[in-house]
Amino acid sequence: MVKINSAQLWVHDQDEALAFYTQKLGMEIRADVTLPEMGDFRWLVVAPPGPEEVGITLMAIPGAPVMDDATREQVSELMSKGFAGTVFLTTDDVQADYEDLSARGVEFVEEPEQRPYGIDCGFRDPSGNNFRLTQVTIPVS
Repeated sequence: MVKINSAQLWVHDQDEALAFYTQKLGMEIRADVTLPEMGDFRWLVVAPPGPEEVGITLMAIPGAPVMDDATREQVSELMSKGFAGTVFLTTDDVQADYEDLSARGVEFVEEPEQRPYGIDCGFRDPSGNNFRLTQVTIPVS
């Protein structure tokens, strides 16, 4: 069976991203490996605490030869607008988690609001990546 191991987010600064994801969101480091033979490429993965196998790879935006300067700038611009993708997180108590994360310094762009599918709010990481935090109140299949 094929399983999802991790999803990737571009980040401007891996150290800043690591601090945000571990200190503010409470995630754990699953992998932090630097490969000198690949130009000090850093493989950095975080995930919520627990035995789940899926993590978030915090990938530095690469330069040449992977991305030319124009593409790198486009990716960075989309990130700053919150349009480089979205990570959807679920919780049993969105209000409590909203208050806890706010107290840790997470800046929300949308406060919890009732929606047809549940209670939902949004925030961004320091690189501009968009997150939705949702307490689902309808059965999802």
